[in-house]
Parts: sequence; structure tokens; C-alpha cells
Amino acid sequence: MADHYFTPSPESEHRQAFYSVAYRGHTLSFETDSGVFSRFALDKGTQILLDALPPMITGSVLDMGCGTGALGVCLAKANPDVALTMVDVNERAVTLARQNASRNGVTAETMQSDGYQALLGRLFDMIVSNPPIRAGKRVIYQMFAEGARALAQGGAMVLVIRKQQGAPSAKAYLQTLFASVNIIARDAGYWVLRCENPIPGAAYDLQHEESE
Repeated sequence: MADHYFTPSPESEHRQAFYSVAYRGHTLSFETDSGVFSRFALDKGTQILLDALPPMITGSVLDMGCGTGALGVCLAKANPDVALTMVDVNERAVTLARQNASRNGVTAETMQSDGYQALLGRLFDMIVSNPPIRAGKRVIYQMFAEGARALAQGGAMVLVIRKQQGAPSAKAYLQTLFASVNIIARDAGYWVLRCENPIPGAAYDLQHEESE
């Protein structure tokens, strides 16, 4: 079976590649490889999410499902006061994310984790994510639910999802977890959702989506 970008330990032959990104006055370089997400260029959804972020970000930021680190590294490069953590289930991606942070002069904590398993008890001021849609709705909805519990008071989770890949139903589910879920950008079929104010005691029940 071919590796997916959410494979924990890719076995595909290494095929190194590079691309550059211009973001808010900075030019950044990223190394990629086979078996990881968006190998040859910055993913369109990630670019739209980056463009939708506020001009100034501070505090602790988690890039959940970071891939090779493009989202988190660009964000931190433009916001040097951020304390960045990048997490992915794919060990090859995590290694590249660590290298790409160093390559671009960004300090970041990187770790392999299946969702939030390695982050239990930790809180973040902002969580950003281009979630692994192909991993399936149950996987990404669990990530949303765990993200709601990992936000510090006053924090926000910002996600990008294509409308054709379930953005409307994802928004409806997120509204069971957060008091405020707003579409802050729409472009090329992508929605950027900003989620705030987790609902105290919300039931993190994923079974309702199985009947959709």
C-alpha cells in the first residue's frame, strides 16, 4: 500500500525536493520529500489560511498536523514573539519540519504525535491547522474536539477546509464545541474558520457524524 501523508512511518523511497514561499516580507525555503503532504509547492489552502491570519500574533501557537512545517514556520517568521510547537503523526514530516524551522531561522518545538496524545494537559493561545482531510472525518473531528480542550482562555483555533471536502458539515460540528465559529476568509473553494470560546462541558461525541 502506498504511503499517505498521515502514515506514521512512511516507507516510500526518499525523493528530496525544495520550494520557496514569500510571506509578509520574508522569503522562506522548504525541503520536502516523498510520503509527506504538499511535496512540490505550498498548498493552496495553507496559503489562504496564512493570508487570513491577523497581522500580529503573540503567545503560544500550535501547528497541528504540521507536515513539513510551512504553516507554522511562515507564521513564526512573521511573528518572532510566538512560541511555536509543530506536531504531526508522520515522523518523516516532523523531521523535515524541524529542519525547515532551523533553515529559516525559526525556533520551534517539534514532535511526533497522533493528534494531541503527546500534548495532554498543555494549552495554547492559538491553534492553526490544515487538517488531514483524507484521514477521514472521525480522525479530524477528534482533532477538533481535542483542540477545543487545548485552548488557553481567550484563545482561537483557525482551520482551513475546502467546501467540497466538507467545510459546511465541519463548521456545524465545530459549533457544538465552540460558542463562536466564523468564516474569516473564502477563496478558491476554501473556507478559513476561526473558532473561539470553547463551550464548557460540551459533549465531545463524534457518533452523530457517522449517520451523515
